[in-house]
Amino acid sequence: MERGLRVNEQIRISPVRVINAEGGMLGVMPTNKALEAARESGMDLVEVAPNERPPVCKIIDYGKFKYTQKKRLTKQKQHQVQIKEIRVRPKTGDHDIEVKVKRAREFLEAKDKVLVNVLFRGRELAHIDEGRRVMDEVLQALEEVGKLEKTPSMEGRRMTAILAPRA
Repeated sequence: MERGLRVNEQIRISPVRVINAEGGMLGVMPTNKALEAARESGMDLVEVAPNERPPVCKIIDYGKFKYTQKKRLTKQKQHQVQIKEIRVRPKTGDHDIEVKVKRAREFLEAKDKVLVNVLFRGRELAHIDEGRRVMDEVLQALEEVGKLEKTPSMEGRRMTAILAPRA
């Protein structure tokens, strides 16, 4: 019994307000008469609002109803993909890059996308090749867990690339 829903013979209170499969109101009737109406249509009588007076019951296919409820729950649990950002500079040390790569790896394993940014400040813009080296180092380290979705490109004072998790 999901969420205390009573079905067919489990409904003991009489009378009940009955709604048919199309959503039309059949009115208030004794429980045994409502059960007969449900059986005639080849469906089940399910108590949908037990706290009302009289309780509201609906004539529906209970198996199909449970299936749609379960499907709705699994749909809610789906992972929402986010874009996580990793920022490095051309002068960032090797160990610091390793730490950033480790975090990016965790993001990719959690099925999130990773935006890798190499930020240039002041005269660092004259050494784009150094920034490219850092970017390539990060992308090389993340090659087995992520695939390149957007190749590295310059956008103002930053070089960006996007990695998506491997399937």
